[in-house]
Amino acid sequence: MTLKQLRYVTEVAETGNITEAANRLYIAQPSLTASIQELEKEFGITIFHRSRKGIEVTREGEEFLGYARQVLEQANLIDERYSGKSTGKHRFSVSSQHYSFVVESFVELLKKYGGDKYEFHMRETETYDIIRDVSELRSEIGILYKNVFNETVIEKTLRDNDLTFTSLFTAKPHVFVGRNSPLSKKKKLTLDDLKPYPRLSYEQGSHNSFYFSEEILSTVDADKEIIVRDRATLFNMLIGMDGYTICSGVINEELNGPGIVARPLKVDDYMEIGYILPKAITPSSLTQEYIRILTETCRSS
Repeated sequence: MTLKQLRYVTEVAETGNITEAANRLYIAQPSLTASIQELEKEFGITIFHRSRKGIEVTREGEEFLGYARQVLEQANLIDERYSGKSTGKHRFSVSSQHYSFVVESFVELLKKYGGDKYEFHMRETETYDIIRDVSELRSEIGILYKNVFNETVIEKTLRDNDLTFTSLFTAKPHVFVGRNSPLSKKKKLTLDDLKPYPRLSYEQGSHNSFYFSEEILSTVDADKEIIVRDRATLFNMLIGMDGYTICSGVINEELNGPGIVARPLKVDDYMEIGYILPKAITPSSLTQEYIRILTETCRSS
């Protein structure tokens, strides 16, 4: 295995096309194909499926590419440290539940360390996919919450995937509502206050278990429910339908606008929000810096 081979496979994965990757790398297509096949043979794995439709990364290929990107990141840092020049794109990926402070920290990292060339991924996604992304190294770090209801299932899933959980902060439950909603007129809300209004929550796909729900108290019955996939749609529905969602209460008005407010919810519960990392891999310098920024953002929120 060589760094050159690792660069080859990451370029093919990025383009999804052998010919385009070969053009970018300034090598002949047969040489690129042969080099990748040698790498696959060396480790006894299949990184890519090749078909008439093109190139697709296999599941074991996704895992291998995660390690390859880590190695290339470290090699680039060594080159930058001792040669004084950048050797390629900075790459970084986060998978998270839908938290504005995660995006705020991501933006801060990008401003400081993106450089002239970068490829940063911000994946707001389903809870199980966050765990899978970090386990398979598609993302360097994941952010999610646990509480007394889901912690047994979440912790077992993390152990099964060789991941660790580090707490950032513990929040009391709040309710996000539109600024002009009747619910916003109260300083504190009860579950009875919420009953007449639509409850909004994020879809969890094929792992739509209550234990993987992004919202606490998901087992409480609601007569009106709206399920969405992204934060912008949820916020629009909060405003347009006088809906609500139960959350941590941390919101960034600069990123999300002034139309949403948070109100405390009178329940005996909590959300312990933290980050997950692969147990056996030392975090990259960008990941460590992101954790530092994330921690500072949470303290000031």
